[in-house]
Amino acid sequence: MNNSEILAALTEILEQRKKAKPDSSYVASLYDKGIDAILKKVGEEATETVMAAKDFQYHNEDAALRQKLIAEIADLWFHTMILMADQGLSADDVLKELASRFGVSGHDEKAARK
Repeated sequence: MNNSEILAALTEILEQRKKAKPDSSYVASLYDKGIDAILKKVGEEATETVMAAKDFQYHNEDAALRQKLIAEIADLWFHTMILMADQGLSADDVLKELASRFGVSGHDEKAARK
């Protein structure tokens, strides 16, 4: 499965979980708890990613710390995708936004958002 197929499959599963009973899956239970619970998980995963990155920064030859960072980033992406699905957004929406930024200076792009 290539990267775009993974994103498409995950997006489809997340949409299906919106209709599932809360006790049938972790994702369905998050949807049932509402936006505050989803945001809390995104925040927790962001914090865990930052902590793993700090550990890896000083020991970047350590394969276990590298894998820990990868796992935390995957958790953050996953929970962010749950947030996006909850809000009616998709990975394609974000990818289109990223694509629109190619060839644009980061400083210019940031200034344009103000």
